[in-house]
Amino acid sequence: MEELLCVSCGKPLTADDIGFHKKMVNRGASEFACIDCLCEYFGLTREKAEEMIEKFKSMGCSMFN
Repeated sequence: MEELLCVSCGKPLTADDIGFHKKMVNRGASEFACIDCLCEYFGLTREKAEEMIEKFKSMGCSMFN
C-alpha cells in the first residue's frame, strides 16, 4: 500500500491522522492533513486533539478502527 502524506506539510500519516481528518473535516476525504496541521488550522493544542481522539475511540467511532 502506498504511504499517505500530509497535504500541508508532507509528513507520513498515521491511522490516527487519517481518522482525525475524517472526523473533523470530511469522512469521504481522499487526501488528508496530519494532526499537527489540523491543530494549527482549528486552533487546537496537540494535547487537546489527542484527548478528542481517545474520546472518539472510546465512543466506538468508526473512523478510528
